[in-house]
Amino acid sequence: MMFGAVVVGIGTAGWVRIRDISAPLQGSSAEKLSVKGFVSRRNLDCQQGASQISVEEALIREDINVAFICTENASHEEGVRTFLQAGKHVCVEYPMALNYKTAVELWNLAEEKGVILHEEHIELFSEDYKQLKREIKGKTLQQGILHFTGGVLKPGFGFMAFSGMARLTWLVELFGELSVTTAKMEQDLANNYSKMTAKMLTADKKTLTWIEERGRGLPRAKIINFQFESGPVTQIPPSPRGPVGLFMQDLIQFSSKLMGQVSPEELQKEKNRILHCSELAERIQQFCES
Repeated sequence: MMFGAVVVGIGTAGWVRIRDISAPLQGSSAEKLSVKGFVSRRNLDCQQGASQISVEEALIREDINVAFICTENASHEEGVRTFLQAGKHVCVEYPMALNYKTAVELWNLAEEKGVILHEEHIELFSEDYKQLKREIKGKTLQQGILHFTGGVLKPGFGFMAFSGMARLTWLVELFGELSVTTAKMEQDLANNYSKMTAKMLTADKKTLTWIEERGRGLPRAKIINFQFESGPVTQIPPSPRGPVGLFMQDLIQFSSKLMGQVSPEELQKEKNRILHCSELAERIQQFCES
């Protein structure tokens, strides 16, 4: 069976989605997808052979089974909900929603409609993350810090705990379920500077500190300091680029779900992790705003 797809939003991610669907990894489940069109608020010419269509057309066309939501974070919820209600499978860039309650509602809607809802997390496919996970496997954490720096975000990305969901997902995948103990936000609005610091505990009460810092001229970097019983890990191991692109790996994972090739246990585990991260992000936001 082939799955016709529409790509909603033609920024960098949307452009890459059209590219990867049009030229999938040979022999992979991604070969079961084909681009039927794209949706954009702008009037555009054809993109890599794909024609622009309206949302209304995409919702009613029987040859479109799948929607890729590649818009700014603030409009993810609307796009996901609209296509789920029409009975379409959905792949959305993280975060699917900017609050926990809505994320739960969208998962429930997908289950009610009998369709796949997939939240993209390409950070888990990166070679540096895979190497870090291998390096700390079996080690007992005492305390840790993950400090991310980056440039100023455009409007529409949401609160920093949601826009930084990739780093939060790293921490949950590396150390298991977490609980938030406190969080604070420092801002200099005149200079477009903001810094969020969240303190969390692992299941065995070890402290993890997550810092998101953004401002003009800040380099995009991750700084780690994980203290284990066996010694510290203070650098992300350098790793060569993988042979398959990050978005292509995610596309293969999503299309494998469409083909029924992912076990219910794996689907449930992924859902639990995504919702847990959403709940943590909302709790951090509440601490910062209280």
